[in-house]
Amino acid sequence: MKKLMLICAPVSSRSGYGDHARDLVRSLIAHDKYNIKIQDVNWGNTPKDALDSELDKNIIDCILSQPKVDRQPDVYVDIRIPNEFQRWGNVNIGITAGIETTAVSQAWLEGCNKMDLIIVPSEHSKDGFAKALYEKMQQLPDNQQQKVGELKLEKPIEVLFEGSDENIFKPIDNSSLDLVDDIKEDFAFLHVGLWGNGGYGEDRKDIGKLVKVFYESFANKKEQPALILKTNQATFSILDREECLQKIKQIKDGFPSDWNLPNIYLLHGSLSSEEMNKLYNHPKVKCFVSLTHGEGYGRPLQEATMVGLPVITSAWSGQMDFLSQTDSMLLGGEMINVPKSQHWKDIIIPESQWFNVNETQAYKAMNYCFTNYDEVKEKALNLMKVNRDKFTLDKMTEKFDKIITPYVDKVPTQVGLNLPKLKKVNSSEPPKMKLPKLKKVTSEATV
Repeated sequence: MKKLMLICAPVSSRSGYGDHARDLVRSLIAHDKYNIKIQDVNWGNTPKDALDSELDKNIIDCILSQPKVDRQPDVYVDIRIPNEFQRWGNVNIGITAGIETTAVSQAWLEGCNKMDLIIVPSEHSKDGFAKALYEKMQQLPDNQQQKVGELKLEKPIEVLFEGSDENIFKPIDNSSLDLVDDIKEDFAFLHVGLWGNGGYGEDRKDIGKLVKVFYESFANKKEQPALILKTNQATFSILDREECLQKIKQIKDGFPSDWNLPNIYLLHGSLSSEEMNKLYNHPKVKCFVSLTHGEGYGRPLQEATMVGLPVITSAWSGQMDFLSQTDSMLLGGEMINVPKSQHWKDIIIPESQWFNVNETQAYKAMNYCFTNYDEVKEKALNLMKVNRDKFTLDKMTEKFDKIITPYVDKVPTQVGLNLPKLKKVNSSEPPKMKLPKLKKVTSEATV
């Protein structure tokens, strides 16, 4: 009998957590080792429409119509942020998308310590959890605080990369995508990522700085590339799109009106994995660029490497697990305090820092890529060969199984009961019962 695995995750959410959860669930279903049930949960305000009725039928079949199962799960897998982790199974595994800053909150440590095993996507995230340390304080009757111990990660932690489906994310010839075909430039930089809230330089992907540096890099030049922003905010709405356009305009208006600025194109909304691969492979898309402040992993960056697209990005955080100092264009910079606008209770805490890309280095890298593309492309193809061998969905599935098997094996296997066969009883008359003979009991009392 297969062991019962209950998975709590935003499997239908159009989000990074949703993408990660769907890949893990698909790999587990394909492995056919567990009886899988899924509790689909919300992920912020993101739409819950990412499942395809045909392609994801196996996932849909596993989703509980009501949030309950008929017995305690042998294995409970919680794919959320750690302060939401719960224990429901004999073995409890917490999987999180990791940290994008330098600091892990107390609430996250407490959530992780509820579980039997923690899984994160990158060495950067593992290091952040391992280094996190807080004093445990107790309130005394006189309102003074007394240290009573230390709060740190007490449970095992493993790294499991986010594998890319090599059957989807692969080089293709003559890629076409209506949204890109009409772009007049033959050379376009591409950025993929959510444009978060906050002022200039405050959103985690730092898209505002990317727009500014791109304008500065190619303003008033005879030959100009384009920049494609495949971005959105949380709701994917029309208002969301207009806000992104307004942010671009505000930055553009900061330049002299008589400057000849290069074109920026906004791709807003959702694309399927197959459409994303067409975008990465489009003949006009030449390089992926991101000035991100920090990544738990950096999924779009890895997908770009899987098709041989050159990458320009920050030399810090989760993406360093799959990028190369020699075959990627990694940008230096400095650690800065995360602005107050990005503080998020129990998630991004005030003492957090993240990476700030040096603008001059970004300027030089984009210009170098534009003028020396053949050299840059050759290095990207070298990295593609490595990553298509190491960071596939199949390799992720294999590693996931190796990580969790020692924990799952400790759970006793449920066995069926062999009950005796029942004999048919004639209902016309009751069965005769042979009673034991009664022995006479003397009435004399004993003392």
